Amino acid sequence: MRVQKFRSVEEMDAARAPASSEKAFERFLRHCARYWTISPRTYPRAVFKFRSLEEAQAARRPTPRV
Repeated sequence: MRVQKFRSVEEMDAARAPASSEKAFERFLRHCARYWTISPRTYPRAVFKFRSLEEAQAARRPTPRV
């Protein structure tokens, strides 16, 4: 995106707003895909029962990524 410089407020008001050549929704979808690639959601596929509070807290800690 280019930076525009103006000498007065009137000159700024007369300038057209920058328009993107891309469609906004397609850009949004690409942004979402990039986000999910970087940070995928992982949910456990079960209900867990724990015998103690310490055991539950240990299961809650994130596992280190390789």
